[in-house]
Amino acid sequence: MSIDTLVNGAPSRVDPLDRGLAYGDGVFETMACRGGRIRWLEHHLDRLVLSCGRLAIPADRDALRAEIEAKCPPGDAVVKLIVTRGVGTRGYRAPQAPEPTRILSIFPWPDIPAAHYTDGIRLKTCTLRLGENPQLAGMKHLCRLEQVLAQMELEGTDAHEGLVRSSSGLVVSGIMSNVFAVQGRRLMTPRLHLCGVRGVMRRVVLEHAAAAGLEPVETDLRLEDLLRSDELFVTSAVAGIKPVNALDARSFPVGPATRALMDVIGGKDA
Repeated sequence: MSIDTLVNGAPSRVDPLDRGLAYGDGVFETMACRGGRIRWLEHHLDRLVLSCGRLAIPADRDALRAEIEAKCPPGDAVVKLIVTRGVGTRGYRAPQAPEPTRILSIFPWPDIPAAHYTDGIRLKTCTLRLGENPQLAGMKHLCRLEQVLAQMELEGTDAHEGLVRSSSGLVVSGIMSNVFAVQGRRLMTPRLHLCGVRGVMRRVVLEHAAAAGLEPVETDLRLEDLLRSDELFVTSAVAGIKPVNALDARSFPVGPATRALMDVIGGKDA
């Protein structure tokens, strides 16, 4: 697999003393480039700049946009931007005047089976629980060891994605996606005030729910709430909307609400 990477706008390597490498001190965005343009770029920049602000990492929105657009390939690709606090000395103390590191990588577009959109995917509930920390909730920060361990649970199973809960038992998300449940005309998703990532496609779905005839609700959900739902689906910026046809032993239809949202937002790549 060919990967093109730039560090601070130039072909280079990451300094071994970079705080993103040493401590996960930074944030990232994984973006879908379709036909030479980033889908929902301003949504990605909203989250990136907000997250950098919460971590006190300087971020110039216009400069970040310009760099992403300048390096975006002409076809389809996955564009990942990491912003760290930059190089520091040994120890947790953050530098008083950080000079952030930008790592921009271009990956080939993944081969996503068409059946994931027509027939749906299988979810497996993971045993791993996500730690609850409101100071980090919502951000796509670089500390992803929980997700690595959760992903390892899927090895040797027929599941396409894992469902993760918080330490108090609340449903949070998929390992690399957000989760939605449909009950009647209510479209429910976890409110993510304690942990989890407020995904860009999650935001898009909430913004377009009314156009699909659904009432969007961010609320606390438990596993039993999902199991008694009419439909389930997961979302991510790259994969769009994927219907769920099974959660553990419970089967689900690929229902009309999920289809309506896919149509409203733009099909399988929405």
